[in-house]
Amino acid sequence: MYAFIKGRIDDISEGIVTIDVNGVGYEIFVPVSVLEQLPAVGNEVKLYTFLNVREDAMVLYGFSTREDKRIFQMLLGVSGIGPKGALSILSAMTPDELKFAILAGDDKQIAKAPGIGKKMAQKMIIELKDKLDLAEALETSLTHSQITENASTSAKNDAISALTSLGYSATESMRAVSECEILPDMDVEAILKQALKKLAF
Repeated sequence: MYAFIKGRIDDISEGIVTIDVNGVGYEIFVPVSVLEQLPAVGNEVKLYTFLNVREDAMVLYGFSTREDKRIFQMLLGVSGIGPKGALSILSAMTPDELKFAILAGDDKQIAKAPGIGKKMAQKMIIELKDKLDLAEALETSLTHSQITENASTSAKNDAISALTSLGYSATESMRAVSECEILPDMDVEAILKQALKKLAF
């Protein structure tokens, strides 16, 4: 019903932002990652929204990008996860981190989200893994970080494999590679050196 809402920020509270659109205030629930990116009250903002209709209420949830909204909706497709649970997960980890954890089968990372136990984390991985693509997840993360996307996906994947063989978790490895400043002519070794520096901090 509401693809996005664009207007002036009227108020920011814990987990909620109120946006004034031509005199109408829209109360929107957002994950922590969105709250951290919001400009100050009085500034204009655009959030991609999902309207959840219940018997007793209509609740808006807002996200910085269409992709983040899509991940939220994917979580809602997992039986046992409602909007509050999905929001809790996306407040504990960014959408990129969640995608990496699902692709890596890292249930421990996902289970760190409040209210999400190991069994639910494993269920999420089983139901969502086939709906995600590693190359696409890497490219989305690179776009978020404004990194050059011309390096071959094969080189990135080889770097991830090398890091996991060194004992890093698949989630850590994917995140480190996605944060590297990758140039078109970089080989696996060069990417690996950068990624190891990221992991050292």
